[in-house]
Amino acid sequence: MGAGHDHGTLGASAGSRHAARLRVVVATSAAILLLQIVGGVLSHSLALLADAGHTATDVFGVAMALVAIRYAARPADPERTFGYYRLEILAAAANAILLFAVAVWVTYKAVLRFDEPVEVAGGTMLVIAAIGLAVNLGGLLLLRRGKDESLNIRGAYMEVLADMLGSVAVVVAALLIRLTAWPGWDPLASILIGAMILPRTWLLLREAVNVLLEGTPKGIDLSDVRRHLRATDGVTDVHDLHAWTITSGLPVLSAHIVVEPRVLDGERTGTTLNTLRECLHGHFDVEHSTFQLEPVGYRESDGVCV
Repeated sequence: MGAGHDHGTLGASAGSRHAARLRVVVATSAAILLLQIVGGVLSHSLALLADAGHTATDVFGVAMALVAIRYAARPADPERTFGYYRLEILAAAANAILLFAVAVWVTYKAVLRFDEPVEVAGGTMLVIAAIGLAVNLGGLLLLRRGKDESLNIRGAYMEVLADMLGSVAVVVAALLIRLTAWPGWDPLASILIGAMILPRTWLLLREAVNVLLEGTPKGIDLSDVRRHLRATDGVTDVHDLHAWTITSGLPVLSAHIVVEPRVLDGERTGTTLNTLRECLHGHFDVEHSTFQLEPVGYRESDGVCV
């Protein structure tokens, strides 16, 4: 019986490759947050304050993502054999919960404002929202490439995207207030902002929970993986096949491989392990894999049910 793995260590997480971009987004979003708060107070705009609340979660959420990425870069130790990679996923889940809370708060306040209308300064509201819109567009461009590589970066991207759409809603509401003088456009825009946040929150939380529950990585079909492994010369069966994600961009896999006796003879063992590893890397982009090679009949003689 033999066992093997590819390199024994995991590479840098996908999020760490875009940390500098996240820092820029945090700095610009923090500046816009202060501007939105001041503008919301001066203009009496709930929509602008709602957008500020969403921006606040952006700042806090992306800051948490940066902290998580920093800790994720720490090496593994005997107590945490995979290191701190999962902190990135925990940060993404926390971001989703924060976004949900903001959406509920915004919707609640908007409904109350229909009963007690407040005069809104549309001009001030328009200027602040337009500045926020421009900054959000810049943030989206910075994070666009990393969103497909890291769940953490995707969470930040989705927050900035929702914030940009919120800024669009505020701009439109401000224009309508100036044209019609009806203050109800402001709470309507607030409800729209809340409605835009919720679907993205659900998608982000669902992906984060799937990683935490060690679900099969997206894009990997275990039936297809099993078929490829069994097609390797000398392999007769595959069992105890598991695949999960440590953090975004780092899927791992383990399996028990039943092989013919000749495979366990001398150099053939190493050749077979290399072939299995290259198969996973080439077809499924799995760089970290662990295999246990077992001779035919091993499970039965050990009293293990097939």
